Amino acid sequence: MAQEFVKAQIKGDRVVLFLKPSCPYCTLAKDVLSKYNFKPGHLELVDISAREDMSSIQDYLQEITGARTVPRVFIGETCIGGGSDVAELDRKGQLDGMLRHIKVLQ
Repeated sequence: MAQEFVKAQIKGDRVVLFLKPSCPYCTLAKDVLSKYNFKPGHLELVDISAREDMSSIQDYLQEITGARTVPRVFIGETCIGGGSDVAELDRKGQLDGMLRHIKVLQ
């Protein structure tokens, strides 16, 4: 169930942020992404904190990304890392190009 949920979320040309609202690194990732002008429906924030299958989701995220912790940020089906990774890509000017490449910005 968790595997199907994650796969459904990351399918397509959009950015998906798996998060828990109380996590400071999740807030960092969310703040970085909020600087960009996404087309409607191309940025999905997925709060897993209240889900019954939260642990299974994190287990599957570890299986496909190498890390069980959130945030996990995906551009399409590719994980680009967590909060610090997204902030670093933004700081280096690389995140903008990645987002423009998949045409999710207005």
